[in-house]
Amino acid sequence: MVPAVGAHVTGQKRTFFYLFGALVVSVVVVACGGGSDAGEPGQNQVFGYDDAFFEDIIEVQPGDEVEWLMVGDNPHNVFASDGSWESDLTMERGARYTRTFDQQGVYSYFCTFHGDAEGGGMAGYVVVGDVPDYDLPTPDASEAVPEWSGRTILVPSDQPTIQDAVDVAEPGDLVSIASGTYNESVTVRTPSLVIRGEDRNSTVIDGEFELSNGFHVVADGVAIENITARNFQVNGFYWTGVTGYRGSYITAHNNGDYGIYGFDSVDGLFDHVFASGNRDSGIYIGQCYPCNAVVTDSVSIENGLAYSGTNAGGDLYLINSYWADNMGGIAPNSLDSELYPPHREVYIGGNTVINNNNGDAPTKGLARLAWGEGIVLAGGEGDLVEKNLVVNHDRLGIVTNVLPDKNIWWASDNVVRNNVIAGTGFGDLGLVGPLSKGNCFEDNKMAGWTYPPLLNLYHTCDGINMPFQFDLGTLFFLMGAQADASNDIPAGSDYRTWPAPEDQTALPGAEAAKPQPAYNVFVKPDLDEIQTPPLPDGVEIRSKEFAVSGVPVTDPTIWTFVLTLWGYFLPLALVGAWIGLAIWDMVKRQDEMGKGAIIGWFAAILLIPILGVILYFIFGKSTIPGWLRGVVVGGGIAAYLVVLVAMLLVSGAV
Repeated sequence: MVPAVGAHVTGQKRTFFYLFGALVVSVVVVACGGGSDAGEPGQNQVFGYDDAFFEDIIEVQPGDEVEWLMVGDNPHNVFASDGSWESDLTMERGARYTRTFDQQGVYSYFCTFHGDAEGGGMAGYVVVGDVPDYDLPTPDASEAVPEWSGRTILVPSDQPTIQDAVDVAEPGDLVSIASGTYNESVTVRTPSLVIRGEDRNSTVIDGEFELSNGFHVVADGVAIENITARNFQVNGFYWTGVTGYRGSYITAHNNGDYGIYGFDSVDGLFDHVFASGNRDSGIYIGQCYPCNAVVTDSVSIENGLAYSGTNAGGDLYLINSYWADNMGGIAPNSLDSELYPPHREVYIGGNTVINNNNGDAPTKGLARLAWGEGIVLAGGEGDLVEKNLVVNHDRLGIVTNVLPDKNIWWASDNVVRNNVIAGTGFGDLGLVGPLSKGNCFEDNKMAGWTYPPLLNLYHTCDGINMPFQFDLGTLFFLMGAQADASNDIPAGSDYRTWPAPEDQTALPGAEAAKPQPAYNVFVKPDLDEIQTPPLPDGVEIRSKEFAVSGVPVTDPTIWTFVLTLWGYFLPLALVGAWIGLAIWDMVKRQDEMGKGAIIGWFAAILLIPILGVILYFIFGKSTIPGWLRGVVVGGGIAAYLVVLVAMLLVSGAV
């Protein structure tokens, strides 16, 4: 007896929802496995982000215990400002420190890597008990000034060290540093100083791999020029929490985190800077919106990443610069390890991006994930990438991709247009799905390879723009890259032994140039004047990586090969089996269904990938028993996901 149509459809819907629920649960298991430890701080708990404490002021009662939990990707610590207590010197992500406060009062603390005892940078306060009208210290009460004061402090003639000079300086002063090597770490608390070396290559501040930061600036309007910072455990040049900053003709090499670093700061300019041999990225601007900042006429080579900028954007311009031979290229990104995600509205134009495949470069963190990729828009919104030359990358030239952390940050509304891309391993352009809201690719000159295929057809800026993609090959390729990164592939090198760079062009007329504090330095570039750079002399476009249906076979890593193969071919095999079963069922029922119904369902099955055949099994009144259809479709999906989750866990991708 054939059941009534209503009962039939209801039963199929019920089966479908069961299967869909199983799929959702499986995906959630995978997604949660890659999350961070961060959520909302618990009672009497402080999170250590990159590079801020949250909450930075916490109120407790005498006898309460306070816990600090590190959730950032960089090392941090917790030191009392008066030196009375301290955590371990280096606390990595997931590390905890607890302390009980018995006495009423205000206890200030800071991270020695990213703050200072005066409350600048990464600092916070524990208020214990009922403390009436307490005042928190401020780094400096002076205001920034727009012009040079006319005063110059000479190092070492007037003051023996750079730190002594900046400590006695007043807003607007020039600190002029003679050639020589200075083994010190300098914290700048006075606004609107101009700190200038006599010669970019011979005026050197050297941490000897024992000191944290070269220059740590916590005051507004400070400009640093014509000097080299090298061999620091953390950063070469570091501005944090300021309005107005500038680095011009500076060199940062062989530092443990970033070379040139602007964090939680606005109104900035990095011009004619050079970075190499830095373990994270050569240049970094992070946690700001709108940033109102420009990086221009600069060089970043042989670092973990050419550029990294977490949760930064809004009038942020990376233009007319050279990014080459890093492990990974330009990679603005969105993470929960810093405040204000996602990154958004970054302009990348007029750049030369070459050969960022350097598996031997010093590295940490996200650099391995971007290995062999030129420009990576990781979880960003509204970026514009145009008029760049992107050549000779092992994996992808320009890619928009999802970035899972505590939250899943989908790339959306990004525009990639008018770029020249060639010599790429897998795809000149890449899009990691399955969701892709508003990402578009148009008028790019390339060899014609996109990953997945036909991006220029289905994800255009003025025509068809699908909000999703059915090809999951790039997503599984990304999972393989994550597995590689988790297993320290590529291994990279020790930043302390990386070769020092050649001398760089010094600030023209440094001796006579009028000092200019970093006051209202942001000027929006004229984007119409930006041009696509020509191919540099001596650079040859290489051949493409050999791949079969998007699966790398010439020089893959084990996990990019296995996971991409699983993600690409196995769904095709499953869908092929479903389609064959559905067509066989329609052939059996041809007299019952009629030509119109058969043609309609046949078109739906072939033209609507994956969903068409599933819809047939739910609503097509198939005579195949419901339990059997459930086993074929649901069992196939379940088996596929179980093996996938097992591979992700074994590989370390989650």
